[in-house]
Amino acid sequence: MFEFGRDLRKLFDKARETEDLGWVELIGVDLLHAEARRESVDAGRVSCRRPFETERRAGGLWREHARRTGAADSLDRADRAAESLGRLAGSDDQRVLAGVDRALTLTLRFDLCGDPRRLHQALQALASAGPARRGWVAAEAAVAEALVKARLARLSGDPEEMQTAAGLLGGAVQAAAARGLACADDLRLERAALALEAGVIQRDGRLLDQAGRDLSALAEVFTPERRPLSRARVLSLFGAGLSALAAAARHPEAQAQGRTMFRAAAEQFTPDHSPLDWAAIQVAQSGEADAPLMPLIQAEALTQGQGLVLGALARERRLAREIALAADVGDRAGLDQIEARLRERLPRSGAAPLDWAADQLGMARLGLARRALGGSEPVALHLVLTEVEAAAVEMGAPALAARAIELRAQA
Repeated sequence: MFEFGRDLRKLFDKARETEDLGWVELIGVDLLHAEARRESVDAGRVSCRRPFETERRAGGLWREHARRTGAADSLDRADRAAESLGRLAGSDDQRVLAGVDRALTLTLRFDLCGDPRRLHQALQALASAGPARRGWVAAEAAVAEALVKARLARLSGDPEEMQTAAGLLGGAVQAAAARGLACADDLRLERAALALEAGVIQRDGRLLDQAGRDLSALAEVFTPERRPLSRARVLSLFGAGLSALAAAARHPEAQAQGRTMFRAAAEQFTPDHSPLDWAAIQVAQSGEADAPLMPLIQAEALTQGQGLVLGALARERRLAREIALAADVGDRAGLDQIEARLRERLPRSGAAPLDWAADQLGMARLGLARRALGGSEPVALHLVLTEVEAAAVEMGAPALAARAIELRAQA
């Protein structure tokens, strides 16, 4: 999406003068990895004039690479950068910023791999860093705290907690904008996502209107030429909101509009430019009865073997679609083949709770599909699905828990 050469080098040189990392959306993951490594090397040089700032920029680049690829090594490098910042910090404000980076890395680990304990560790990192002296540093700490508490509120599903978290995000948006922080628009996207989710759950028109206004404004800010990945996330949220409301109201035109939004989101970039963003779009739109199987197979291939929440969701959605296609045509042999592959995999997935949960959901769907074709009643289905729900909740994967609840209602 971006040409090599002198113009690219000028972009990097200019980018080093600012904390805004929005420009990295224009480059692919390989180039992003190279730039993150270069910043890390620069930060470690004795001749580095601003080692704290350079290390912090390196940590931000490693986080972005991990967010787009799920690479465990990049997450580890972001962790090491945060630890290095703690050693380099020579003032109260730098200690706060080191705590912020530690919290952001823990939050990203939760986003990618689950486990709510990481969110509590992130809050502890912020609390132990102490108070900031300068306003923009305090604003960065408030941003990190709001991001963590928004995730905790989502996990709780409690309307009051979600409303409180939305208020924190709103305050962080104002503080970031007032201090000229580059993350203000990204925070607006977080606030819109939370408002949309809460609005759909509570059937609250006010929250849905707020989310719609925020997303419409962000669609103007995140242009394809400057922020293609952020624009794709905006369009995908539009698609998710329309699809959820259309399903509740049984409105085929809104469902079609939702599919259009998802397609537009996927067209903003190529799968190799940001594999996890592309896979997330495929998973988000996979609830349709006629959803194609091949994109889900690709999404699973891009996300497997890394212990990712998204990987488990992609696998669960691919299994659900594959089982549905076989059941629709009465293909018992096809269901047998799917079960054989699942049984072969289950001993290996047992060490990874999210993968185990996805595979058990697949086994449950197989049992229900066979019953619908005149087979025997699935054995201990309620018990297995209850265990799946508990494992998903413990790992902070509410979407997998919701699948278990949905299947248990069908049992």
